[in-house]
Amino acid sequence: MDLSSRSLHLKIFPHFLSSPRLVFGHVSFLFLQTPRDKNPKLIPRALKGWHEYEDAVKRKDVARALRFLRSLEADKNKDNSADKVNGFLSSGPTRAGISELGLFDGSQRDWEVLDACLNADDMRLVGSAYGFLKNRGFLPSFGKFSNIVLEGPRDVTPTVFKSSTGLEVSKFAPKKWGLSGTSRFALVAFLGGVSFLLSQGIDIRTNLAAILGLAFMDSIFLGGTCLAQISSYWPPYKRRILIHEAGHLLVAYLMGCPIRGVILDPIIAMQMGIQGQAGTQFWDEKMSNELAEGRLSGTTFDRYCMVLFAGIAAEAFVYGEAEGGENDENLFRSICVLMQPPLSVAKMSNQARWSVLQSYNLLKWQRHAHRAAVKALESGSSLSVVIRRIEEAMSSAT
Repeated sequence: MDLSSRSLHLKIFPHFLSSPRLVFGHVSFLFLQTPRDKNPKLIPRALKGWHEYEDAVKRKDVARALRFLRSLEADKNKDNSADKVNGFLSSGPTRAGISELGLFDGSQRDWEVLDACLNADDMRLVGSAYGFLKNRGFLPSFGKFSNIVLEGPRDVTPTVFKSSTGLEVSKFAPKKWGLSGTSRFALVAFLGGVSFLLSQGIDIRTNLAAILGLAFMDSIFLGGTCLAQISSYWPPYKRRILIHEAGHLLVAYLMGCPIRGVILDPIIAMQMGIQGQAGTQFWDEKMSNELAEGRLSGTTFDRYCMVLFAGIAAEAFVYGEAEGGENDENLFRSICVLMQPPLSVAKMSNQARWSVLQSYNLLKWQRHAHRAAVKALESGSSLSVVIRRIEEAMSSAT
């Protein structure tokens, strides 16, 4: 597919786009023990290096954190090579000395580089962080399904869609607040309360006008952020958001798209320029490269659409109906109209149904990993912990 020149200015990932600490108080008497390392002076140096790594993670400096991990790996490989020449093999002075002190699990600390990705301006650094961990063997499921597309016809009619999911296509359509789902009851309760107060002679029309005016300005100037912030404290609504974003996160991860972060706070989402009340920021390197060349292949577009509609698919899979995802659909349409020639309405609808179906079935097959991601997000875990829980769930299911 070709893209018009306007596509070069398209932002690909605006919408999707409390780790353990090294406690020096735990050192105590362990420093009195003589480490087996031949050079004890390396231990304080290693502690300082890991302290700087922790500071890089805390400051969300992924470049500095990744640079430290790479230098550590290079030193380890160099030491191993030197030891092989001398006829014996060790684990390298830096990591060996630290592990012998029993201060931390070095491999566990490596995961935290993912937590430093949130503020990264260069998404290639985010991709490098995932690539580093995958090469180390920590992310076996990352990109595991990047080349897998379910067998079946590309023409997914509403009948085919229902036979595959058991749900009507309308169940996957985002709903307007107050017109469906649990929001209907909130709207009915609000209107009923207003009617009751008026019937009791309590005139609240002035207050009501002020509230509606504030809500209107919130929707126009802040994209509904204030209302979303208030709604996020309602447990059923909050959990639905978690399920939606966990769907984006899991499908992006399994399709090999590095995740920069998951934003669940509407205020932070607004500050980061994310449309909607929450967002999972991911990066598709192939799509970025192709857009830079003014083109978009069918395979890349399919993968992107699967991640884009994964939130809607997750809601429908868990609740039997989706409510969120309006911004996902808007972003999908904005890409479709930039193609040359632009996709017709019929082709857009078919592409959307096909993508939702793929994501729905992938989430159904990996439901255990999706539940693990939801549980981790619900507990407020960092991105590195969420990814670890996904990997643990994937490995336990095999």
